[in-house]
Amino acid sequence: MFSARNVLRRTGVPSFRTYATQQTVKPPVALFGVDGTYATALYTAAKKTSQLDAVAKTFTALGQLLQKDAKLGPVIASPTLNAADKQAVVHELLKNLPKDGGKEVKNFLEVLAENNRLGVLPSVVEKFDQLVRADKGEVEIVVTSAVPLDQKLLQRIDAAVGSSGVLAAGKKGKIINRVQSDIKGGLIVEVGDRTIDLSISNKIAKLNKLLSDSL
Repeated sequence: MFSARNVLRRTGVPSFRTYATQQTVKPPVALFGVDGTYATALYTAAKKTSQLDAVAKTFTALGQLLQKDAKLGPVIASPTLNAADKQAVVHELLKNLPKDGGKEVKNFLEVLAENNRLGVLPSVVEKFDQLVRADKGEVEIVVTSAVPLDQKLLQRIDAAVGSSGVLAAGKKGKIINRVQSDIKGGLIVEVGDRTIDLSISNKIAKLNKLLSDSL
């Protein structure tokens, strides 16, 4: 049976890109980096076995688990873990996750452990979620602000983007609020490859350039 476990064991992560192009399952977006490659491997395996929804449900729970336990990230990324430790980590993770993902998730986590890649798990979860949303026709609307935005404002931004024609036909937006204090205020809105920078830090940078060019 085709699985992420077999692919990653047989070909290794770097060569997976070549192998994946031979599959009938084509990822909806191209992802890069080690985390992107692993996420794509899992997506391809789950899609091939018609387990995408089940695996996605388990990975959503995994993401929530990683966010809830601040100590978990450093533990799984520790370079001092031996083989037995890594298997124990996988076992504990699986105990706290729904069984929907079944063998695919179990195999995938074991591959990460064997390849000493458990440390990239948080970013793999994010990349896999991106693939799942793209598979469903969702487009990320990333709104970066200096402080968390309330739901009403986020809904207004979502509606504005939806009526602007920026989203392609048949696509729906998925709004995400990211907090980045160094933008000082205002907003940065990213939709696909388009960016609208209305941050105070950007305005200050433009003012400084204008002043320096005038002197």
